[in-house]
Amino acid sequence: MVNGLAQAVLAAGLLWSWAAWAGNQKEEAMADSVRVALSNAIKDTRPPQPVFRDEAARVRYQQWLSAMSDRLKRKLPDDQVRLEFLQSVWYESNRAGLDTGLVLGLIQVESAYRKYAVSMVGARGYMQVMPFWTNAIGDSDRSKLFHMQTNLRYGCSILRMYLDIENGNLYLALGRYNGSRGKPAYPNAVLSAWEKWKFPT
Repeated sequence: MVNGLAQAVLAAGLLWSWAAWAGNQKEEAMADSVRVALSNAIKDTRPPQPVFRDEAARVRYQQWLSAMSDRLKRKLPDDQVRLEFLQSVWYESNRAGLDTGLVLGLIQVESAYRKYAVSMVGARGYMQVMPFWTNAIGDSDRSKLFHMQTNLRYGCSILRMYLDIENGNLYLALGRYNGSRGKPAYPNAVLSAWEKWKFPT
């Protein structure tokens, strides 16, 4: 029992020692329609099963999955974990109308692919989602931000909302996602990381 408690304390310390880019989204007033749309997006609990318009799209997805898996192997060495992560990123980014490489770049900057990352300001998980979002558009269960698909769904939905608010201006939307709108460091870091995850069209 003592050993288990010691391990839990050590794990918690490691979580808090990870200082990501902070992911310090600001709690902003939202129109009711935006709040409802985000809430509905989060509630959809369907598993990340891809649907393809034709065989060529399915083949392209398999090529993407193989290429990204090779690139991510060092960060996520477990084959099953890596496969599930990439399938979920692909599904959630496409669902939100985002470039999958952009989302992978953002995750690289935010958490370095650490599922249990916690920033100095309390942002959680792969996409460093601030806990207030669970009250604003979710069921107030902050622990779900450590669930892979839930975290990715929150993060992609929030970034999509910020892109819409900024009329498609990615630079400003990324700044808003990080709580540093108008400052260059964070958007530039994500845009630079995105280069690593681009896949030829």
